[in-house]
Amino acid sequence: MLVANISDFRKDIKSYFDKVAKNFETLIINRGKNENIVIMSLEEYNSLIATNYELSSRKNEMRLDSAIEKLKNGESLTRDLIEE
Repeated sequence: MLVANISDFRKDIKSYFDKVAKNFETLIINRGKNENIVIMSLEEYNSLIATNYELSSRKNEMRLDSAIEKLKNGESLTRDLIEE
């Protein structure tokens, strides 16, 4: 996570955008008076939204937790894909 004040960000905006895009960094721009801004890549944002959706219902959360536990305990299945 990168943190910059608005003045530093303005001086080197391209460099900050490159770090966010290429290194999957999250940038917090401190504007003062609790008016901070977060900048992240679209890929990172989409991943965050997808995770939030998957965990939005208790049923989905429990199903995912169960799958993770099965995987950790070696209870996973391997299947071959049928190619036509």
